[in-house]
Amino acid sequence: MKKVKDKHILVAADFAGFPLKEVVVAHLQKKGWTVTDIGVRSETEEDPEMFHRIGLKAGAKISEGEFERALLFCGTGMGIHIAASKCPGVFAGVVESVPAALRAITGNNVNVLAMGAFYVAPQMAKDIADAYLSHNLGDGYEWWPNFYEFHKVACDELDQFDYETFKANGFEVKKLADYPLELMDKPE
Repeated sequence: MKKVKDKHILVAADFAGFPLKEVVVAHLQKKGWTVTDIGVRSETEEDPEMFHRIGLKAGAKISEGEFERALLFCGTGMGIHIAASKCPGVFAGVVESVPAALRAITGNNVNVLAMGAFYVAPQMAKDIADAYLSHNLGDGYEWWPNFYEFHKVACDELDQFDYETFKANGFEVKKLADYPLELMDKPE
């Protein structure tokens, strides 16, 4: 598996996300990242893949264990992330800010992060990619007691989720554990 700690990342975009993808790819390559780009690779590409097809291909590379994480780009980030999410083991999120990217990885352990070129400025996209790629689930970004444990339970339950089992259980989730977490002001 190509891992973030080894500076490997998968990227993909449709025609609308292509320009933003190119900005982020150039930024990451300057920082020494090995970037695997599965398309769209040119503004003039003949018959470019639609957002959902690119999203499915990227999601499959995560599902199959080829890559630990991916950055995806389309016009809104929504469609490509929905498509990637159809693949088993993909935890995808759409973000438009650095705090959202930090929460996506530190609290939700997303392995596919999508951005929308219609909404995210180029510098913001670089900052989002840096934040996402320099953090992991529960690595200290959040200060709340039990933050990691609370979110790890959620990630584990989602990873093990099976709809038919859920349905047979009266639409109740099989709990693995519980950890209290409450919203509070950050201590001084």
